[in-house]
Amino acid sequence: MSSVISMKSLLESGVHFGHRTNKWHPAMRPYIFTERNGIHIIDLQQTVKAINNAYNLIRDTVQNGGSVLFVGTKRQAQETIRDEALRAGQPFVTERWLGGMITNWSTIFQRIMEMERLEKLRDSGDIKRLTKKEGLMIERQINRLNLRLSGVRNMKRLPDLLFVIDVTREATAVHEANLREIPVIALVDTNCDPSDVDYVIPSNDDAIRAIKLLVAKMADAAIEGKSMRKDEEQEEIGLVSETDDMSASVTRGQVELEVDIPDEDILGAATLAKLGPRKVEVTEETVEAVEIAEVVPAETTPVEEPVVIEETVAIEETVVSEEAVPAETTSVEEPVVIEEAAVIEETVVSEEAVPAVSEEPVKKPARKTKTAPAADAEK
Repeated sequence: MSSVISMKSLLESGVHFGHRTNKWHPAMRPYIFTERNGIHIIDLQQTVKAINNAYNLIRDTVQNGGSVLFVGTKRQAQETIRDEALRAGQPFVTERWLGGMITNWSTIFQRIMEMERLEKLRDSGDIKRLTKKEGLMIERQINRLNLRLSGVRNMKRLPDLLFVIDVTREATAVHEANLREIPVIALVDTNCDPSDVDYVIPSNDDAIRAIKLLVAKMADAAIEGKSMRKDEEQEEIGLVSETDDMSASVTRGQVELEVDIPDEDILGAATLAKLGPRKVEVTEETVEAVEIAEVVPAETTPVEEPVVIEETVAIEETVVSEEAVPAETTSVEEPVVIEEAAVIEETVVSEEAVPAVSEEPVKKPARKTKTAPAADAEK
């Protein structure tokens, strides 16, 4: 694994220079490489490893949504801490560490809200309605609060990490972080006690170049963690949109299935045979089903073919029967018509014959009765 900072850069910045030998702290013995001209030389190999660990820790913490509080109130570190923390978008403390900034965060947060209220009063112009003395007192209070709390005014909760420049000078901050169980990353010189620091970076904490180099790398770690978090959020948004599209398509498919499922896909062959033939619309799905049926061995075709044959036979029988019925009715109707004609002719003949018969017998017997006695007498 490549180191975050090269050994050459550390040597050029003077990170390896410690304090005089008569001002050293015995707990720093494991981090001291040698002594030269009455000055302790720090082991830079351990420094490189510690910087890599701190870099990875800050990056992962910011990536997971955490924050890092940069603390450096000594004059050599104030400007560097302020600039790098603003560049990384992290809270910072460059003036006096207020007691209870971590252990009594609720009170500190109330003072931040008070500062914002007074600034709104000043910016809106309502402060001009007050007397001149009251306006000056409010201005002084705003400046005082802004000096102490400007670096943490955007911090809505306790930080996840604490990065400290000088452990001896910031002993109160380290102690409060230990009480709240917040991990501490610190630049520890040879005259400091590393026992209260979770991640020790043995380094020179007095040289401006050394402070700039190390603080800039920690700020780079925070920036990298932010960029990684943004990438993850974009990926999550993309995944959520894809899952929404998939669920919408699934629901649309379910609705289509509920509406457009044909009976042939649900019912069996026997049930379809009982229901009889149906008109089926030819669609792409039916064509695919037919193609699949042609590939699969035809087990259902022997059942369907006899059904079709029986239906055709039944249809033929009904046609034959329908044709036969009109023939019988015509054969029955024709004799009826003939009989009616015969009856009519007979009635006509009888009507014509009755008067002829009735006239002749009336006349003939009269004649016979008249002539018969005369004939008998003559004889």
